[in-house]
Amino acid sequence: MDTQVADAPEVEAPGRVPARGVGAVLLVGGLTGAVVSLVLLIDKLALLADPTFVPSCSIDPVLSCGTIMRTPQAALLGFPNPVIGLLTFPVAAAAGALVLGAVALPRWAWWSLQAGTTAGLLFIHWLIVQSLAVIHALCPWCMVAWVAVIAMFWFVTVHNLRAGTLGGAPAPLRHHGWGLAAWYVTIVVAIVATFPAWAAGLVGL
Repeated sequence: MDTQVADAPEVEAPGRVPARGVGAVLLVGGLTGAVVSLVLLIDKLALLADPTFVPSCSIDPVLSCGTIMRTPQAALLGFPNPVIGLLTFPVAAAAGALVLGAVALPRWAWWSLQAGTTAGLLFIHWLIVQSLAVIHALCPWCMVAWVAVIAMFWFVTVHNLRAGTLGGAPAPLRHHGWGLAAWYVTIVVAIVATFPAWAAGLVGL
């Protein structure tokens, strides 16, 4: 009996201070996203002031922030998309700092983080589809934000499932990092399939 208890997978109770991993991901992802959003907004404002301005992340015909910034998709709500990032990424970073400081966030806070990261996930995947299928260009800084949002969604979701925050019994999820890695690889494959000649040039083929 004791052996079975000792070998049972650990789960996080809803009131227990969560693992530091999700806090670190929220802090780093939130800060990274905020910085990227600020850089993109500065470049967007410069482009509005001077149509000949070349953004810092316009490198070649494929890696071209300028191309994307000139499209309607770059202002989905009527203002530059980076404004959304400047309003939301710092919230994630603050939550991560609290978690790393051993603060047990209430259930509503984890629900809010789940809702926020899910909304961000849907938004960036819409942007991914637009970049690959419609605009046919990539924004390097935007891709950094993609990485951050996906990681934050993944770790928040895993934590909430482990803690039973979303309802139901706590779920012991082990080795979940493989799923996140597969997600990133899928996006890379989609990029390579969309821009095969460009991707081949990157590796000297």
